Amino acid sequence: MILKEEIHSILVSALESAKKDGLFPDEQYPVIKVEYPKEEKFGDYATPFAMECAKILKKNPVNIANDLKTYIEESEMVEKVEVVKPGFINIFVSFDLLASVIERVKDQNENYGKSRGENLRKVNIEFVSANPTGPMNVVSARAAALGDTLANLMEATGDTVDREFYVNDYGNQVRLLGESVLARMKEQKGEDVTFPEDGYHGEYIKDIASHIIENNSVDIDSEDLVDLIAKEAIEYNVSGQKKDLESLNVHFKTWFRERPLHETGEVEKTYDFLESKNVIYETESKKFFRSTDYDDDKDRCVIRDDGRPTYLMADIAYHKDKLNRGYDKIINIWGPDHHGYIARLKGAMLAMGAQENQFEVLIAQQVNLVMEGETVKMSKRLGNFSTMKELLEEIGSDVARYFFVMRSLDSHLDFDLALAKKESSENPVFYLQYAHARICSIFLKAEERGAQYKGNNIDYSSLNNPEALQLLKYMIKFPEEIIDAATSCEPHRISTFLMRFAQSFHKLYTEHRIVSDDTVTTAALLNLADAARIVMKNGLKLLGVSAPERM
Repeated sequence: MILKEEIHSILVSALESAKKDGLFPDEQYPVIKVEYPKEEKFGDYATPFAMECAKILKKNPVNIANDLKTYIEESEMVEKVEVVKPGFINIFVSFDLLASVIERVKDQNENYGKSRGENLRKVNIEFVSANPTGPMNVVSARAAALGDTLANLMEATGDTVDREFYVNDYGNQVRLLGESVLARMKEQKGEDVTFPEDGYHGEYIKDIASHIIENNSVDIDSEDLVDLIAKEAIEYNVSGQKKDLESLNVHFKTWFRERPLHETGEVEKTYDFLESKNVIYETESKKFFRSTDYDDDKDRCVIRDDGRPTYLMADIAYHKDKLNRGYDKIINIWGPDHHGYIARLKGAMLAMGAQENQFEVLIAQQVNLVMEGETVKMSKRLGNFSTMKELLEEIGSDVARYFFVMRSLDSHLDFDLALAKKESSENPVFYLQYAHARICSIFLKAEERGAQYKGNNIDYSSLNNPEALQLLKYMIKFPEEIIDAATSCEPHRISTFLMRFAQSFHKLYTEHRIVSDDTVTTAALLNLADAARIVMKNGLKLLGVSAPERM
């Protein structure tokens, strides 16, 4: 049961009853919206419907709301209804409904929170896609945590989601990588070499050079050796990227390579397809895509004057491949430096037949790793950066996953390494995991005292107090939170929800003795705690964070 949907049904039924009784005319009314009040004292749900149909009914919104109130109160799910100016209808759900969620959570266990909508989709989420020219840094780590969590959320709402990583293993940057590694190989063999002016200077280039020397018999004076070395370097780096991502509990279904797009002629075929759609023109021996027809600020070159395709042309071919694979929704998560790239690629998708909302780009804003009050500068080419691997070795996957998701995508993130390393309630990850571990410890205590709490006829009346009610309300809204987070593509909403949920449980624990001589109350509180444990564990799993039983 999704309570928000049930409330919507109650409102629809109230409107129909009002029409049937002649209070409202049989007109075309606005869609009934169900919202969360800004403050909890104003109810569990609210609707502005009375105000939105005031012009149709030519009545005061407060009077309209009061007419509907009578019908809404007939539902057993509703405790009371309040009408407040200028016409909001505030709805308070009944205690019996709230208490019933405990058994539902326990019955569904690890599936509680999951749902299946009516229009399930096949979704492709491409994220990270870091250049394979070196190790991934903390910027890529944020994209990894956000993308994987979003995929988890969509899967929890019934969608089929494919996680995809695009490997840019073609072009000048790859050749430059090969030249850089070759130079280091020659240095290790004692030769004097001139390092490429724009080469990659990181220490990892020396590691790659050593790896190739140790595992391959190659003549460093051979013709076309740069391409061979570049390919080996790419494989070395991609292998490392896979290991780093697995350490972050991120697993991709597809690692899509750019090189085959060129070698199989798919780039040229895609260009021909665009040309057949009359969205290509030539000027000064260059071929341009008419991206201004799709709200871009200027048309974009796709074929250079020497006949070579631009990076954009290869990217368009890649996204045509995604379309051909039959995805209902295609989502890319990019960094802030790619914001200006959105219009041209979205325009190309529309030109190739994509529906208006079939392709979406999410921008994950910059993340700064703060160490001792200083922001670490990151530059892959100069070798002055902190890698994802180093970060995970320092703080672990759980902390990294949570910290990267706890702010919205469009917010800059200062990753406080000192806070991340703390093992106290100041660290939000520790705080959440401690809530789960505390509940587990309660049951150990209950077993020691022989407390009886299992059964089919638990009396939950003792839970009608502010602390338990608050926890129950969070619990019953958990499936809604997942749906809202998945629909809005806002993974941070789950981390925010879990923090409030944990705070609510800790308050209950402080105000009420869960295991006591009152067997009825003890049974009710233990079942509530068990349901809270399940919700916390399921929520942490969505974030890719573990739920330890002891701390």
